[in-house]
Amino acid sequence: MRIIKKIHKAEYRPIADLLTYSAMPSRTLDHLDPFIFLNHHGFQTYPAHNRGLPFGPHPHRGMETVTFILEGDIMHLDSSGHESVIGPGGVQYMTAGSGLIHSEVSSSEFKKKGGDLEILQLWLNLPADKKMMKPSYVGLQKDKIPTFTLDSGRVKIQQLFGEWNGSKGAFEGNFPITMSTIHLEAGGKFEKSVAEDENIFFYVVRGILKVNDKEVNCRNLIEFENQGDVIHVEAAEDAVIILGHALPFNESMVAQGPFVMNTQAQIQEAYDDYEAGKFGTWSH
Repeated sequence: MRIIKKIHKAEYRPIADLLTYSAMPSRTLDHLDPFIFLNHHGFQTYPAHNRGLPFGPHPHRGMETVTFILEGDIMHLDSSGHESVIGPGGVQYMTAGSGLIHSEVSSSEFKKKGGDLEILQLWLNLPADKKMMKPSYVGLQKDKIPTFTLDSGRVKIQQLFGEWNGSKGAFEGNFPITMSTIHLEAGGKFEKSVAEDENIFFYVVRGILKVNDKEVNCRNLIEFENQGDVIHVEAAEDAVIILGHALPFNESMVAQGPFVMNTQAQIQEAYDDYEAGKFGTWSH
């Protein structure tokens, strides 16, 4: 079995009235190359006539975002002309690449009516030779994402990147990566093999699990050693996890604000280019 190095508890860092837990970076874990950032928003219930998500227009360069909408919705707008509202069970995949401006806010309907909200955003690094690629965005509703079940239906898997159990992921990544959202009923279990040289991203969104014989609660991220290849998971109660794995880039990384590059000079260039209007114009 894959050896567990440490279990990291997400740190409570609210943003305005949005309950937020940060799993990476934290005081105990900087990143898991190429997985570099995770914020877990909610679970919370918004009243009617609320202000919704607080993520107005802001720039990015040199990285990607994968956004998981468990409850509520997100209206995505960006300077490349992409626009969508994605609801519960849907996922958004955005490649910032050379740079764009985007906003992630609640739909007018959600702000008017309120409701439950739980959303997670994971940042992926981009390799040095792809940091300046053309930006892109794909938003998919729940019914457009391939799913399959294990353990007589007690484990339901949304396949987002890569392939598992013959199911090909909904998104085409910009480097080899496998990622799934996994919903387990109490007692549900599965095993997965991951090559020793790949880094694993394993975050417990909801519930309590036993992972390689260790109990792990919700809002905890598991850091694995690169020893052993089997992950065994069993749910003590209904649970949701995000599981990804990829080879590390082993490249220098400088992350500052919304930009993730390889050198400090490239970070300064990103700020200069943004201020010079090279990330496109915001006309929404």
